[in-house]
Amino acid sequence: MARMTSATPSSDLDPAIAARLKRSADGLVPAIAQQYDTGEVLMLGWMDDEALHRTLTTGRCTYWSRSRQEYWVKGDTSGHFQHVKSVALDCDADTVLVKVDQVGAACHTGARTCFDADVFPVKQ
Repeated sequence: MARMTSATPSSDLDPAIAARLKRSADGLVPAIAQQYDTGEVLMLGWMDDEALHRTLTTGRCTYWSRSRQEYWVKGDTSGHFQHVKSVALDCDADTVLVKVDQVGAACHTGARTCFDADVFPVKQ
């Protein structure tokens, strides 16, 4: 399946939403997944118009894999689903925040979050 880019029509995504998005040169926006009730940051994925449309209409996070060049739905192979609670666009319209109810691990390594394995020391 061909991925949408900023130069192509915005799939079935609501035109009002599509018009607001500021995409990268390859037609993507970063999508931050956050646990809806605790605020825990789980992962960062990438969405184009079609992935965002699927996320908004199915209630499950769909991302674009830059390495595999295909769409993937979180949990389809791992069983670690992300049930969407809300989706918000940031003030610059170039990042989306997807608040989810994460079932199982969010990270492909099996960790709950992608951001807990390599924490840098910060001088206080």
